[in-house]
Amino acid sequence: MLDRQSTWRNFDWSLFLVVLILCTIGIGMIYSATYTTEDLTDYWLRQTIWTVVGIFVMFIAAAIDYRNLEMFALPAFLLFVASLVAVFLFGTAQGGSKRWLDVGFTLIQPTEAGKFLLTIFMAWYLSWYREYMDRLPYLMIALVILLGPLALVYLQPDLGMTITYAFIGGTLILVGGIRYWQLGVMGGGVAVAIPLLGSSLQGYMLERLCMFLSADGRMMLSRWVGELPAGCTDLEAIEDNAYNVKQALIAVGSGDWLGQGWAHGSQNQLHFLRVRHTDFLFSVIAEELGLVGSALIVFMLLFVVWRLLNIADRAQDQFGRLIATGVAAIIFFQTVINIGMNIGIMPVTGLTLPFISYGGSSLLSMMFAIGLAQSVTLRHRKIDFL
Repeated sequence: MLDRQSTWRNFDWSLFLVVLILCTIGIGMIYSATYTTEDLTDYWLRQTIWTVVGIFVMFIAAAIDYRNLEMFALPAFLLFVASLVAVFLFGTAQGGSKRWLDVGFTLIQPTEAGKFLLTIFMAWYLSWYREYMDRLPYLMIALVILLGPLALVYLQPDLGMTITYAFIGGTLILVGGIRYWQLGVMGGGVAVAIPLLGSSLQGYMLERLCMFLSADGRMMLSRWVGELPAGCTDLEAIEDNAYNVKQALIAVGSGDWLGQGWAHGSQNQLHFLRVRHTDFLFSVIAEELGLVGSALIVFMLLFVVWRLLNIADRAQDQFGRLIATGVAAIIFFQTVINIGMNIGIMPVTGLTLPFISYGGSSLLSMMFAIGLAQSVTLRHRKIDFL
C-alpha cells in the first residue's frame, strides 16, 4: 500500500509558496489598475475568489496520480478538438474574434484549458511511442495531430494562442527524443508554411505587426503578404494602433528604480493605459513598483519555471517528464511574450502574465497545471509497498 504521508513529504512547497505570492501580487495590482474604474471595481475580488478556487484545484490535481491521466489523454483531446469545432460553428464573438462558447450562465474559452489538454495528450503520445519517435511516420503523425488544434484556433482568429500551441507542441516533440535529421524535416516544414501563413494573415494581425515594424519592415511585409490594410499604410492609423504600446513604455520608463508607489501610477490612475488589468498589467507593476519590484516578479516567474524543470528532471517516467516540461514551456513562453509586448520588443498578442493578470479561466488552468506538476514530484520515487 502506498505510504501517502511519505508521498506528501515530496510536495514542492517552495513552488507553491512562490505561486501563491505571485497570485497575491496579481490581486493587489489588479485592484490598483481597476479601483478607479466604475465597471471594474470588483475585479480584484473576483480574482481573489478565483485564486482560492485555484488553490483547491491545484491540491486536487496534485492528489490525483498523474499516471492515471494516460487513459483519459485521447478522449480529453478529442473533447477539446470538438469544443474548438463548436466554437467555429456556434461560438460567441467579442472584439472581432469568435473564441467563446455560451453555456448559459457564463462564457467559456476552450483554448485556455486546451493548452494543458494538449500538453497531456502530446506527453501521452510521445511517451507511449517513445521507442518509435526516431521513425519519420510517427513524427509526422505527431505534427498532423498538432496541426488540427492550430488550424482551428487560428481561424477564430487567435494568432497569439496559435503560436503558444505551436511552441508547446514543438518543445515537447524536441524533448520527446527526435533525431537531428528530423529537426531538419521540421525546419523545412516551417519554411514552407511561413509563406502560406503570411498570405492568410487577417487585417488586425497585420496591423499589430506593422506597428511593431519600421517603414522598411512594413515594405518587406508588403512584399511577402501583398496589399496591406489601411492600418499599415496610414501613418495616423499606425500611431493610433500603437497608442497603448507607447503608453505602456511611458509607464515602464516612469517607474524608475522603486516606482511611483502602489495605486499611484500616473499612466494607470489617469487611464492613459488601456487593458491595464490584463495584457498590460506588467506596465502597471513597473510604473508603481519600479525596476526593483518588476525584476523581483520576473525572478519569481523564472523560479517557477526552474522548479518545474527540476520536477521534470526527477520524474520517474517519460510521461511525467513531458508533463512538467510542457507546463514550464507554457509559463516561460507567456512570460516572455507578455513582458516583451509591454516593453515594446514583441508584437501585441493578447497573452496574459501567468498568475498575475486578471482572468478566471487563465488562473484556474495555470493552477491546475501546477497541480499536475506537483503530482509528478509527489511520485518521483518508485512506489513503496509496506
